[in-house]
Amino acid sequence: MAGISTNRSNIALPTEVSQEILQKTQAQSAVMQLARQIALPGRGLTIPVITGDPEAAWVEETAAKPVSNPTLATKVMQAYKLAVIVPFSDEFRRDAASLYDAIVARLPLALAAKFDATVFGAASGAPGANFDTLGGATAAGIGGTHAYAGLVAADSAIATAGGIMNGIVLSPQGKGILLGAVDGQQRPLFINNVAEGAVPMVLGARTVLSKGAYAAGTPNKVGIAGDWTQAMYGTVEGVQIRFADQTSLTISNSQVNLWEHNMFAVRAEIEVGFRADTACFAVLTDATT
Repeated sequence: MAGISTNRSNIALPTEVSQEILQKTQAQSAVMQLARQIALPGRGLTIPVITGDPEAAWVEETAAKPVSNPTLATKVMQAYKLAVIVPFSDEFRRDAASLYDAIVARLPLALAAKFDATVFGAASGAPGANFDTLGGATAAGIGGTHAYAGLVAADSAIATAGGIMNGIVLSPQGKGILLGAVDGQQRPLFINNVAEGAVPMVLGARTVLSKGAYAAGTPNKVGIAGDWTQAMYGTVEGVQIRFADQTSLTISNSQVNLWEHNMFAVRAEIEVGFRADTACFAVLTDATT
């Protein structure tokens, strides 16, 4: 901020802690668990996309062989910056382990949650034109008694687009819907027993929980199913950590001088991009028809 003196420097995090921060971000993000990761240069990356495969044909003996050319296109994956600042009291400074624990516990969760919510089509929209979102994918209702039929419809839509459903991201609300789905004999459809209380696989597809998969609406979005081999994300340098203790920070709409209040702030940011064949995904809703 202009006119405010700052004194920023890198936190000297040991290598194992820095790696843990990135790993925690990946563990918290459903998208990063399911999509392919690629290295992303700071200036972005052009990704070739095969839009049509070559076709073989039967031929008679000595007959000319058919010539078939695959069709190609390109997509640009661009890095967009995602950031969060968390203030702490100086008491954390006295115990380095507590500071590291606080960073690992708070910051990766915030970055992962926002990244997932954006990919799943949150109201705030994509950070730019070269960032794909899945909110506009084909919708399938799994509410009421339509849980199984809705999942089959999603699987079919993905197959029609040329994909294979291999991963489902469920919001807690979506998990609740599937836990409540029963057959004609009132037996649960998607869990082995009540003690597990989980939905590890649906129609052969792995499931991952994420709060970002929920979006209120009419109907509400409660999950995303898709072919995650058709999705990829990339980061430029992983999570970057910096701190400041002699600057002002806006907290609850008020300017707070950190030095005056014996506080400091930790900033985490990551440059990340996401691209996908959005036709190979389906939005799960709580619609009952």
